[in-house]
Amino acid sequence: MTTSAAPERVGLETGVPAPDFTLQDQFGQEVSLSDYRGSKAVVVLFYPWAFSGVCTGELSGVRDRLAEFLTFDTEVLAVSCDPMFSLRTFADTDGLNFPLLSDFWPHGEVSRAYGVFDEERGVARRSSYVVDRQGVVRWAVHHAIPDGRDLDEHLRQLRAAAELPA
Repeated sequence: MTTSAAPERVGLETGVPAPDFTLQDQFGQEVSLSDYRGSKAVVVLFYPWAFSGVCTGELSGVRDRLAEFLTFDTEVLAVSCDPMFSLRTFADTDGLNFPLLSDFWPHGEVSRAYGVFDEERGVARRSSYVVDRQGVVRWAVHHAIPDGRDLDEHLRQLRAAAELPA
């Protein structure tokens, strides 16, 4: 008799409080998710590697549509396990002018808290969370590493979370 293993569950459930974190951005400044609690809905974009083709394309897409992602009611935070200095070069090279947060040390701690750390590769999986102003996960999506995100759907979900009463 053959038994099959249950599929691996990835990520947090919706409706739960998003784990707070404080990480350094590409400039070495600390950014905490809780900085936005009570004021903005946040999309947290976990991505595996700075400078990789899919990640560069996605984050350049966010850059090109930054006015849609960053409003009085919304914010975008991108998280990878790359070191801060790599993220600074990545941001400078591709004109990425929004927070790129380093989950480098302790390596992958925030990615693990969100259930999206790939232990085998040592990177964050390509996953997204929309967190409302109260700090609750309202939407999540997880993609295979080679598959890009649908930024239109991300914007729709981010705007919907921003419209929830504070």
